Amino acid sequence: MRLNLLEGKKAVLFDLDGTLVDSMWIWGAIDIEFLGRYGHACPPDLEKAVAGMSFSETARYFKERFQLPLSLEEIKACWTEMAVGKYRKEVPLKPGAGEFLEYCRKNGIVTGIATSNGREIVDAVIEALRLGPYLNEVATACEVAAGKPEPDIYLEVARRLKVDPEACLVFEDIPEGILAGKRAGMTVIAMADRFSEDMEKEKRDLADGFISDYRELLSR
Repeated sequence: MRLNLLEGKKAVLFDLDGTLVDSMWIWGAIDIEFLGRYGHACPPDLEKAVAGMSFSETARYFKERFQLPLSLEEIKACWTEMAVGKYRKEVPLKPGAGEFLEYCRKNGIVTGIATSNGREIVDAVIEALRLGPYLNEVATACEVAAGKPEPDIYLEVARRLKVDPEACLVFEDIPEGILAGKRAGMTVIAMADRFSEDMEKEKRDLADGFISDYRELLSR
């Protein structure tokens, strides 16, 4: 693998949670607390059921499945309030991500984030980790017609970057995201994450490569 997967690539596109930053742990705790407020236990199939959905699609799913007495905007505002402090103070970059972003900047490779998360949360983590200078575009799945595994979000970021899909390299941590990148006609590398360890074989089968540390791509 190594740098050969970067050959001919003009853009690198990142999912955020579990891919660029180590943040998936936040959402399990939030789901338990949030549903508990309305008398619901967190079902074991929930994480898989909402994987890849946009922030808005997830809110709609929660409202309909759990018959919540809240509007979609109220649900999203509640999640944002519960999550944003943790994103600002407790979320680190994934191993080697800083060095890889610096490599992209020095080598003229444009970068973008294509995330299912809400914009306020995304902005909070970008500010906290000082990622702004390393990112050329940021888009959320709420800005396109459909979330992952549909390709819309990756095609939108590529359009904004003015880079053809085949010249884009995508990093993802879940099968739905990998499928989104592949359906967009892009090369996709799967990122290891402890919250998707049980999906590793599926991730390896779907993606063009698999890493646990971005420095693996920089080693010769």
